[in-house]
Amino acid sequence: MILKRIALFFALLGGIFTSQLPEFAQQYRQRLGGAIDEIRRMIGDFDADAARLGLSRDQGIARLKANADPLIRSRGEHVESDIARADRFERQLQAYAEAGPFRRLGLFAREFEPDIARRALAHFEPAVPVTGEGLVSAIGGVFAGWFLFRLVSAPLQRRKRRQGPATASR
Repeated sequence: MILKRIALFFALLGGIFTSQLPEFAQQYRQRLGGAIDEIRRMIGDFDADAARLGLSRDQGIARLKANADPLIRSRGEHVESDIARADRFERQLQAYAEAGPFRRLGLFAREFEPDIARRALAHFEPAVPVTGEGLVSAIGGVFAGWFLFRLVSAPLQRRKRRQGPATASR
């Protein structure tokens, strides 16, 4: 009887936990959009500086990277890296926009950016899952929690059955 209650507890715990996955993924997407905005702002500043000097973006980066000063050379590499990062983030955000609700969770699991996910987790606020995606995630978590508890408790139950009712009550 007590094992059934513990199994129910773990099933509910699993449901509560997994029901939050869609909300976490949504908060991650918001942070991803914010990161894109900020990187694009920095790239825009660089493009404006290069244009004031009559240079294209590529010419400005090349000039920085060819400079003898290691700090300036490093800035050129960072600008180039930021451009690639912004492009990667935008492709990821576009993939989320084009994916259906359940596919977004799969995309998140495969392609999340660890730094952005860490910051999203640090400020994560749970929400009541009112979407189909949240409901299915919760139900999946209930079954996963129940199954995991049953898997872990199976050796105890087998041992109890082998002992028989007389020795189990001692």
